[in-house]
Amino acid sequence: MTNKFYQLKITLLVAVLLLFKYNAILAQGNATHWAADGYQYFVARGGEIIELDTRDDAKKTVIVSAGMLKPAGKPAIGVKRFAFSTDGKEVLINTNTKRVWRYDTRGDYWVYNLETKTLTQLGKARPASSLMFAKLSPDGTRAAYVSEHNIYVETLSTGAVKQVTTDGTTKLINGTFDWVYEEEFDCRDGFRWSPDSKAIAYWQIDARKIKNYLMLNTTDSIYPYVVPVEYPVAGQDPSSCKLGVVSADGGNTSWLNVPGDAVQHYIPRMEWAANSDAVILQQLNRAQTESILYVCNYKTGAATPIFSEKDNAWIDVKEEPIGWNWIEKGKAFIWASEQDGWRHLYKIALDGKKTLLTQGNYDVISVSLIDEAGGLIYFIASPDNATQKYLYKVKLSGGIPQRVTPMDEPGTHDYEISTNGKIAIHNFSNSYTSPLEEKVSLPDHKHLSGDVIKVDAANKPKGSPEFFRVKTVDGIDIDGWMVKPTNFDPAKKYPVVFYTYGEPASQVVTDTYGIGKNGMYRGDMAADGYIYMAVDNRGAPCPRGREWRKAIYKNIGTLNIRDQAMAAKEILKWPFIDSSRVAVWGWSGGGSSTLNLMFQYPEIYKTGIAVAAVGWQLSYDNIYQERYMGVPTDDAGRSFFIKGSPVTYAKNLKGNLLYIHGTGDDNVHYQNAELLINELIKYNRQFQLMSYPNRSHGIFEGAGTRLHLATLYTQYLRDHCAPGAK
Repeated sequence: MTNKFYQLKITLLVAVLLLFKYNAILAQGNATHWAADGYQYFVARGGEIIELDTRDDAKKTVIVSAGMLKPAGKPAIGVKRFAFSTDGKEVLINTNTKRVWRYDTRGDYWVYNLETKTLTQLGKARPASSLMFAKLSPDGTRAAYVSEHNIYVETLSTGAVKQVTTDGTTKLINGTFDWVYEEEFDCRDGFRWSPDSKAIAYWQIDARKIKNYLMLNTTDSIYPYVVPVEYPVAGQDPSSCKLGVVSADGGNTSWLNVPGDAVQHYIPRMEWAANSDAVILQQLNRAQTESILYVCNYKTGAATPIFSEKDNAWIDVKEEPIGWNWIEKGKAFIWASEQDGWRHLYKIALDGKKTLLTQGNYDVISVSLIDEAGGLIYFIASPDNATQKYLYKVKLSGGIPQRVTPMDEPGTHDYEISTNGKIAIHNFSNSYTSPLEEKVSLPDHKHLSGDVIKVDAANKPKGSPEFFRVKTVDGIDIDGWMVKPTNFDPAKKYPVVFYTYGEPASQVVTDTYGIGKNGMYRGDMAADGYIYMAVDNRGAPCPRGREWRKAIYKNIGTLNIRDQAMAAKEILKWPFIDSSRVAVWGWSGGGSSTLNLMFQYPEIYKTGIAVAAVGWQLSYDNIYQERYMGVPTDDAGRSFFIKGSPVTYAKNLKGNLLYIHGTGDDNVHYQNAELLINELIKYNRQFQLMSYPNRSHGIFEGAGTRLHLATLYTQYLRDHCAPGAK
């Protein structure tokens, strides 16, 4: 449903890794660590840490070899992630990692000293693979980490360990987060070193009043056992949250005096306020319609609000979960807001004064770099085409932005820019060009090394996706893509298969390589004679302005479904579409959309395959569902959830439905499947069900699972929506 690598990319079966842009966080796999000069960068490769040069593809220098990472009498530890100390003398290495819900955030940590050539394990007394989010102090003398819900500080020179929190449990969580904060706010690492290395600011989540959802594991032992997950559903109070600061030497925590009810507010973002006396935080009210930024002096207890905004729908949390975009030596920062109807960047001073930096009817999709020395902000936007992404720059003082990406490279661009703004690793693809990577200088975008990007739009490969736009009966312009059959004959009629998501967490119509490929289909859909397509409804996070994105407020399951269906109605008017063979499928939120489309518009959709769908919105977690549907505190509030839930319309099923769900899904619980099943039984609606025992939301665990799932999907589609022209 939400921050889920399964949704949009499930068609390609590609997991998306989060790449944190903060030097205190370990590099995720092959993510970039820039050297100070902005020309070299470091990657983990083959169990080693290597320095590469953006100006010379052939130049490679091993900084830390596998042999250096070999404890006495043991094999080399391997490098999953790494981070350098501020002075570059030490390397913090993460290895032997274990998955916590979505990502492998538990593991072991070692420090390699580049001067003394010594390798030291952190937290040797702690259980194996129990350390989380280890970070070196800014002065390089200590490391802090979380283990079993408490925070520890270890002195590197002596190995002495100080436990700085002692009350942590599975329900009283220090330095990390509960399930729902992690899933819906992208919060994982829950503590921060102060700039002077003397203190640690951290979150404490109190989930003791949150009811457990009890998943039943029936496959891993002779007797089934219960797997509890604290899971606040829509309408239930969230966990209490508070922030504290504790000395790195231990002692009592100073709790920040943040105004407001600790249960009825969220604090999804917090950092030190560019000094060691205060922290800055973002607070959202329970409904997520009001955001307040506070600067809190932990020594005096003062909490000063410096910027607030309200929205009739919802306010998005600050994009990056770690880091704060400070400028002017901590006197101001850069902040994104939709307050004028578009997502723009503002300079916010600590006295609350705001200055608009980007102007125009377009959205800033994301910030790539704030180059204060160069007086520029680099950001991603696409003013003219919501399916694409380009690099722009604007003066730090504000003004009209200029496009940096060359005009002859239509498609989707991503940039990892060096900290000094001189160099960028430029990644590019579009629907007919496989991914390319080059290194360029900035701001002139001059090629230095890597792939040479040349786009030949006049000679697209046969079978490339075609992009289109249709206007619905409601006057809504809908973007879409379509892949036609290999030997397409416009005089014949073909079956169409719609891929859908439909909720605010994912955009599916993007000009990227691989779009139009269905990883769930065993075979070649185009060769078999299917038209494969997708459309983006209002509410999808497209760069088309606030009104487009937030029209879905309190309308998930209704407005998005109507947009999808009305777009399909226009498409069915095309002479080569066989309206008797129309299928739709989706996963997670897309599974919910598939069900609603099948139930609410059975005259359009004849076959549906829904995977891991939310059948009953009141069963899903509160942060996600309440953000987009309001807080259901009474019957009127609950009515929006009920109106948008597939269970409400299950009695209308007329076509062919395959429903798929993992019984070990901690995200969209199997309860959703059973609520739907009961309703279909009640009205004698026949369907096919496939339950995957003890599989999670991604349905990938266990031998043969993916092959079985794809085979099932493909055979059902062929049986009920026959391929080929007529």
